[in-house]
Amino acid sequence: MKNTKKLTILHSNDLHGDFLCEEIDGNLIGGVSHLSGYINKVRNTEENVIYCIAGDMFRGSVIDSEFKGVSTIEIMNMLAPDVVTIGNHETDYGLAHLLFVEKCARFPIINANLHITTNNARLFKPYHIIEIGGMRILFIGILTEEVLSQTKNEGLIGTFVNVSEAAEDVGRICNAYNKLDVDLTVLLTHIGFEEDKKLAQKLDPAWGVDIIIGGHSHTTISKPEKVNDVLIVQAGTGTDKIGRFDINIDTDLNCIDSFTWKTVEINDNECPRDHSIESIIKRYKDQTDKKYQRLVTRLSRQLTHPSRYRETELGNLFADILKESLGLDIMLLGSGSIRNPEIGPIVLFNDLAECFPYDDPVYMIRVTGKQFKEMIRFMLRDEVWAGSHCEFYQFSEGLRVVYDKATHDFKEFLFESSPIDDNRRYKVGMQKFHYKSIEDFLNISMDEILKNGKPRMLSTSCREILDEYLSSHQHLDSSVRGRIIVE
Repeated sequence: MKNTKKLTILHSNDLHGDFLCEEIDGNLIGGVSHLSGYINKVRNTEENVIYCIAGDMFRGSVIDSEFKGVSTIEIMNMLAPDVVTIGNHETDYGLAHLLFVEKCARFPIINANLHITTNNARLFKPYHIIEIGGMRILFIGILTEEVLSQTKNEGLIGTFVNVSEAAEDVGRICNAYNKLDVDLTVLLTHIGFEEDKKLAQKLDPAWGVDIIIGGHSHTTISKPEKVNDVLIVQAGTGTDKIGRFDINIDTDLNCIDSFTWKTVEINDNECPRDHSIESIIKRYKDQTDKKYQRLVTRLSRQLTHPSRYRETELGNLFADILKESLGLDIMLLGSGSIRNPEIGPIVLFNDLAECFPYDDPVYMIRVTGKQFKEMIRFMLRDEVWAGSHCEFYQFSEGLRVVYDKATHDFKEFLFESSPIDDNRRYKVGMQKFHYKSIEDFLNISMDEILKNGKPRMLSTSCREILDEYLSSHQHLDSSVRGRIIVE
């Protein structure tokens, strides 16, 4: 006779400081008050419940940015996850700050493959075992270098460099703790859905990994993907939904006997409010409102940024402002820097800071027309259209690029209405994050760039440039003008 036990795993990813609910069609959607209410309801009605977060608690709101994640950790302490892994945005305020913030957390933060390169010592505990209802559940945290470009500013810090080595590290941990009679093994990853599938394929079935709960790519799915007998799930982004596994575990064979999985909508109809967590959020919001509730500008209409992998109205506006203000030939603005799908027509500083939270310096490099074309060819490579989480850029006024995916070539590549000059050196602006990772993101080495002249920091704050320009220009408009066309 089978010996099975019931386990419920609730999971979130990429919360990005999404603390407040939104009113949509008369309903209150999302927010950590309702999210906490749902988690508490499940904890009170089900016997064995675990809540985990697969990275990126930080960034996306002024409450998080203003207090550099300390506010987020206090709010997460009230949410009381059982285990969390770090995402790439947990490093945005610096690794030293992250290690400080970890000390403020009343929940375990795990990561198996972030290490000090000189002695390979891990910065975090790589795993966490939860004993619940007579079961042992092993969680392992995984992050790969592709999503950790911020650590390039931290010379002694690195990660295992690819999915293969991450898989090997999973194997080491599983082999070391199999003796503890683990009933279920879960990887908490922050590498993106497509990379999760690659990782699952590389796992040895003998290691006993049952589930990958992922983040980073903000993927919404209708059912788990199954690769190499490993179930892979992700729950979109923010607090408007949560993933839920209800699992019957065969504790004799240490495997899943049966399961159901779904995403649950977080709203005021299904989820009670948690008033205690609301009081903490209100305390932080009252402080930020004093600073951020000032009018910046009134746009002519609401402008949008529906996708990071296409030219957008907001992308054009921000890139054009930076180009004009800094006297550049071309501004390459990271699409992922724009975090909200729309802004305006009334723009408060709060709106600008949430839409554009990354207050980086801006660097100028000089590249030839030939080099620039190869940089953009790399940006438009097949991986982007296959669903991998790659960097993409918004172009400033003056560029027109028509790219053929079938031939991997350009049908047009114009600068100021003429074919780009292969030999001319162009002044190109980039945010610090992208400048520091230019070889990974645009496939050009710093040695090649230095041959054209020494890079310069033009501004210590790109958001201050946007704020100043928008404050002195009212009723601005922007449209999609065919700067990037992919056929």
